[in-house]
Amino acid sequence: MIRSNLIMKTMFRMACAVLLTGAANLSVAADGGSATAATGQNNIESVTYTTLQNGKIEVKVSLKQALAAPPVGFTTNNPPRIALDFPGTANSLGKNMVEVGQGTLRTMNIVQAGSRTRLVMNLAKPSAYETRMDGKDLYVTLQSAPTGMSSANVTTRFAEAGLAAAAGQKIHSLNDIDFRRGSNGEGRIIVGLSDSTTGIDIRKVGKNLVVEFLDAKLPANLERRLDVLDFGTPVSALAISSQGKNTRMVIEPQGLWEYSAYQADRQFIVDVKKVVEDPNKMVQGAKQGYAGEKLSLNFQNVEVRTVLQVIADFTNLNIITSDSVSGSLTLRLKDVPWDQALDIILNAKGLDKRKNGNVIWIAPRDELAVKEKAELEAKQQVSDLEPLQTEYYALNYLRADTANKMLLGQAGTSMDKGDDASCAPAAAGVKAITTGIASTGTAVAGPQKILSKRGTVTFDQKTNMLIVNDIPSKQEEIRRLLAAIDVPAKQVMIEARIVSATDGFSKQLGMRLGSQSGHNPGNYNLGVSGNLDSSSAIASGVRPSGGGNLNVNLPATPGVSGATPGSLALTLLNLGGGNLINLEISAMESDSRGTVLSNPRVMTSNQRPAAIVKGIQFPVITPGTANSPPTTTYKDALLCLLVNPQVLNNDSILLDVEITKDDPQTPDVAGNRALDINRVKTQILVNNGETAVLGGIFLQDTKTAVDKVPLFGDIPVIGNLFKRTVRSDDKNELMIFLTPRILKESLNVQ
Repeated sequence: MIRSNLIMKTMFRMACAVLLTGAANLSVAADGGSATAATGQNNIESVTYTTLQNGKIEVKVSLKQALAAPPVGFTTNNPPRIALDFPGTANSLGKNMVEVGQGTLRTMNIVQAGSRTRLVMNLAKPSAYETRMDGKDLYVTLQSAPTGMSSANVTTRFAEAGLAAAAGQKIHSLNDIDFRRGSNGEGRIIVGLSDSTTGIDIRKVGKNLVVEFLDAKLPANLERRLDVLDFGTPVSALAISSQGKNTRMVIEPQGLWEYSAYQADRQFIVDVKKVVEDPNKMVQGAKQGYAGEKLSLNFQNVEVRTVLQVIADFTNLNIITSDSVSGSLTLRLKDVPWDQALDIILNAKGLDKRKNGNVIWIAPRDELAVKEKAELEAKQQVSDLEPLQTEYYALNYLRADTANKMLLGQAGTSMDKGDDASCAPAAAGVKAITTGIASTGTAVAGPQKILSKRGTVTFDQKTNMLIVNDIPSKQEEIRRLLAAIDVPAKQVMIEARIVSATDGFSKQLGMRLGSQSGHNPGNYNLGVSGNLDSSSAIASGVRPSGGGNLNVNLPATPGVSGATPGSLALTLLNLGGGNLINLEISAMESDSRGTVLSNPRVMTSNQRPAAIVKGIQFPVITPGTANSPPTTTYKDALLCLLVNPQVLNNDSILLDVEITKDDPQTPDVAGNRALDINRVKTQILVNNGETAVLGGIFLQDTKTAVDKVPLFGDIPVIGNLFKRTVRSDDKNELMIFLTPRILKESLNVQ
């Protein structure tokens, strides 16, 4: 006997409260009775049921007054329920639940919300129903459903219309319909609604999925049929049309599919996903684990064959049982998926199953293992005796020698990852960078070859032809393999941006002071001497080339750019006393900013390293000795981009990259140059067309220097005449950006 388990009363109350989301001010008496009916309001006085022939159930609802029209109802598929709404009606039964437990009808709930009462019939599985009125009585007949009946055509109320819409006070409309391809290849239909209270029904009709928008208008510009086959999703077409007061959307999928629907505010979204058929899976679908329809079993000492027959009737599958299957079992299962129940039965009796289409073969495990082993041995014998045939495969993109090694189980298609190549400067220059880039892996014999043990393969390099002599089944396998791998390699354009920004500031304040004076006290001549220059030179503002005999010689020095500091000169002359004082104040302030942008780009094939190099070679002179002359060598200063891309299946790119930017500095007095090296080497994962920041270097050099005459330079105020102050603040920032792009065959690089 098959029957479904009863659910607790409290769970039914919660479920019914969820179904009444469209109602306001839900009020149910605490003791399970109904709220007090308003004066003149209709009442539900009794609810009874009767079992009819052919498994039908008839429910009789007796009311205080006759209904003007049959109540509005809807069904849900998961969990299976039928709901009938009685407007202007109260519940006078004194209880909220009626237990049935007959046929497909489990229980009935009667819940009042405001002036409306809803009758919810909880079913074991989806069933159709009919209603008829006879005076004050309403009869609901539940149609008998065959065991394992599909729920494909059962309407699911996704969203119930609000109370205002149900009363005809609000008309809904559709604002927009959009179709997209999801990230996992699913077809996504996005419907824009005028408000979030639109009623929505979903049902499967044949091979199509039908969505009804209740009391919703469809603008004329949205009434159309869309062919979306080119999107590469399970959905081939989409039709939207008006059906009376409703709007109907028909989704036409293809193949094996499943759907999910959800609503976010004023957007209703349906995702149609492709289901990959698994011949060994009992219930097809993306859901992991057991996904069959739930059932309850209660057997006492029943033969295993009888239980398997019950499973076959419930699932509508063909079950073939081996003659060696025997014995009986006792089990009690409640609300268990049928595929899990089948596994429990098989494990209890040491049985196993093999599925092929809608046919399941059940036998003892040992018997299945022996039979499968015999089948494999027979296939092996056929392979040893099957005549060989020769096929010629013309390859378009794959090299024939590479395909030959692959069929023989040899490793000959490996690519360098760029680790052997480097942008490091070397005496050999550019040749050192590209060494090893175009090399391929070495062929190594392997035991796992694709050919059969009697198969042979050879190739003709001139015509790029592969010649295979093997059995027909292997030829078909080789044909599928070559069709999958003989494809053009994806081309990738890698663009790098190297931005170097400099910001320099310096400030100098210097002093030059000289005086001449003489005295003759007695027999001694005393005085000080030292001047800048003649008074005419000072007056003209020209800085003397030499220091002379200056008392203080701490002028501002020329800047990096070679600019001469500004100066202010002053002379105090006393001709009568013979005293001469020369004073020069020199100052310099410089501010420099600059940006250098390097933009190397290189294009290469998937998993093929590539490098692009630009630079100079400058001489480095090594001084000679008495026995050997000076020697001259050349050093490289290069801008180098070395990459090795790997295009993944989701169009993201794994990059091994090395970037070098060398800048030679200004030669010193001896003519030697220092080399400023900026280099980054890393591996990153980037989406197609996105820009990644590889790294950056920020340098800030702040200096303050004071040159002064001891003791005199420390005197407040006056000490500024005896010292020179130099302040500088230099900033340098280096940023490296990388943008890879997968090139389409039909597009050109701009």
